[in-house]
Amino acid sequence: MVRLRLGTRGSPLALTQAGMVRDALCAAHGWRPDDIETVVIRTTGDRVQDRALAEIGGKALWTKELDRALLAGEIDAAVHSMKDVETMRPAAIRIAAMLPRADVRDRLIGVAAIADLSHAATVGTSSPRRRAQLLRQRPDLKIVLFRGNVDTRLGKLAAGEVDATLLAAAGLDRLGRTTVGHAVPTDTMLPAPAQGAVGIEVRADDAAAHALFAAIDDPATHACVAAERALLAALKADCHSPVAALASLSGEMLTLRGELLAEDGAAQVEGHVEGTVADDLGARLAADLLARAPDPVRRLFAG
Repeated sequence: MVRLRLGTRGSPLALTQAGMVRDALCAAHGWRPDDIETVVIRTTGDRVQDRALAEIGGKALWTKELDRALLAGEIDAAVHSMKDVETMRPAAIRIAAMLPRADVRDRLIGVAAIADLSHAATVGTSSPRRRAQLLRQRPDLKIVLFRGNVDTRLGKLAAGEVDATLLAAAGLDRLGRTTVGHAVPTDTMLPAPAQGAVGIEVRADDAAAHALFAAIDDPATHACVAAERALLAALKADCHSPVAALASLSGEMLTLRGELLAEDGAAQVEGHVEGTVADDLGARLAADLLARAPDPVRRLFAG
């Protein structure tokens, strides 16, 4: 008997992450793997690969079909890479749990370090953050649109379409690609908000689902990702806004770092705040960054 239906995108990474959630539920509740059905839902973001997300609807392209299926009762929960979930979510949907966070760093593939890229080298990425961070360090680089799942991007790199690309270390590790690429220190490239975190959403009024997933929630990951998403909300950032953030927790004290950049990387502002988990650190950091941001950076954020 199927006890729960998990909705997910159909990419190899998404299916791996859904399997992680299934295994965690089975361990927590004594279920068998076949007690949980994995329901694959193809999203617009999976179908459209030749344009940047910001041009065709933003992060909602990864979530809207899963949202529809969840609210229609076709699935009981949806599994997401949290960095792909838009900041403002439907009131009828809640984040019920997050798995323990994986490596938050980016990995550079093609060369060992950004400094090793040849003059005017071509780097493939669809991320405004990565583009801006690369150009801030190397204005000579040529940045081109690079979309698709992990295998697609690695195949394009192997075919010589670009000299290098960047992928999230967490995704590579989850796919068993632990030796692919070179990890970029967070002091060199601060990651995307919520990078490395897998989250599960359920209907807000589904008390039974909330109780089931509470058993697999990692409180530290949940607190850190919530702070990073609160920064995005306070900034009113969108898919065009190059923004990086990373929270870390030590006991009850949380540190939130953030970076805002102009699209071409020529201007930048960074900072950090500290406080308790209960403090609204996202709003505090957003106010500080916007107050100090150069105009080319500030105009990209509505906060």
